[in-house]
Amino acid sequence: MPALIVSALALLLVVWLLGQPWLTERRREKLRRQPFPKAWRSILQRRVPVVRRLPADLQLELKRHVQVFLAEKSFIGCDGLRITDEMRVTIAAQACLLILKRPRGYYPGLREILVYPGSFVVEREHTDAIGVAHHAREVLAGESWERGQVVLSWHDTLEDAATPDDGQNVVIHEFAHQLDQETGAANGAPVLVRRAQYAHWTKVLSDEFRQLKGMIALQQASLFSDYGASDPAEFFAVISEVFFEQPVLMADAHPELYQQLTLFYQLDPLSWQS
Repeated sequence: MPALIVSALALLLVVWLLGQPWLTERRREKLRRQPFPKAWRSILQRRVPVVRRLPADLQLELKRHVQVFLAEKSFIGCDGLRITDEMRVTIAAQACLLILKRPRGYYPGLREILVYPGSFVVEREHTDAIGVAHHAREVLAGESWERGQVVLSWHDTLEDAATPDDGQNVVIHEFAHQLDQETGAANGAPVLVRRAQYAHWTKVLSDEFRQLKGMIALQQASLFSDYGASDPAEFFAVISEVFFEQPVLMADAHPELYQQLTLFYQLDPLSWQS
């Protein structure tokens, strides 16, 4: 009898696990069918002008993603900041832009978005090559953590959203890190649609990363921020900002790199330009 009970419980567990994706998608589809609140529509119009560039079908799809994202993710105010719908919708719309056509869900490892009124200070400790410990304080506008959290400055979020063509966007940057972290630590090699794409992805991004470092060494101007030369993870986040905000310049100056990002995001922001 105990063996039968164990077998039955195991069977129930398997059935439950197999049914979870179906139940999750059913719940999400119900959320996507709900009317998009008028107040949220007003927030998008005022705070996220990039949405106006999207074709009508993508605008509708983005709104549906926002509804699911806001139902599934928690927002926490820091340093006394009270979270409002304006904050939630503004951040969610930009985060969902990155997953508009990606098939892997709504940042499955992400639980919470922590929002500070402005830049925040992070204490860092590291040990150098000869074993000496160092302590440093960094002032940041955003950060993405592997343990399921994104941290954002509301001031910088607003500023970056208001200027959607300068190639700088803290929300896009940090949520690109989240995509990169789906398989562990960010390393500039996020999950691609097909395994066969990795060889070309690695070659193109590695070549462009080395080129950026070389241009910085020669003090030459680049379309990409110098911060992108920090490491491959930061390079991926920086080029994602430019991909969504300055697609014309990127496609012209870095066509192969632009093509790799269209395959990754399954979007072509060039087609949104008026």
